[in-house]
Amino acid sequence: MKTIILLLTAYLLGSIASGVWIGQFFFKKDIRQFGSGNTGTTNTFRVLGTKAGVVVLLMDILKGTLATLLPTIFHLENVNPLWFGCMAILGHTFPIFLRFKGGKAVATSAGMVLAYNPLFFFYSAVFFLIMLYLTSMVSLSSMLTAIFFTLSTIALPYVAPAILPEHNWLLTAIALAVTIFIFYRHKDNIKRIKDGTENKVPFGLNHKKK
Repeated sequence: MKTIILLLTAYLLGSIASGVWIGQFFFKKDIRQFGSGNTGTTNTFRVLGTKAGVVVLLMDILKGTLATLLPTIFHLENVNPLWFGCMAILGHTFPIFLRFKGGKAVATSAGMVLAYNPLFFFYSAVFFLIMLYLTSMVSLSSMLTAIFFTLSTIALPYVAPAILPEHNWLLTAIALAVTIFIFYRHKDNIKRIKDGTENKVPFGLNHKKK
């Protein structure tokens, strides 16, 4: 029963609609009606500005982190904490508070990794920032990082055990599932990337819009 309650709690944490609630409460805007219509961090930056975007980013990461730490906080043994992170990701993408229409799972997934292995989180974050500098596109950087992360869950125990000392096939399975989902949720972005019309951040090597 305790496990079930904590799993549901993790889902509810993931369901916290950071971008939508901050937009409605502080800016009197529903970000779903502007920009890409997405509820996540990137659209918050675009619609509400940098400060709101940073707050939403941190909140979405924290959702995944706190959910993954629930079994540690409540002394629940013999249950892999990644399952709780998965429930937060599920809540973020299918939030009960937004009629199950949520974000793309990138930041909350990162939060899960931060709780599970902070060094692996920073390793992946550095790759993301490098990709963002090279491409100036959050969407493309997110997809490339998802692939990189999934492959790293397999390779790092052999080539860099200091970062990831042993295989966790549940982590690999989750990473693969999240990667597939991220690509699915970015299908419109992929089309715009092919057309050369994808939105770009105002820095990096390719920051100018075509």
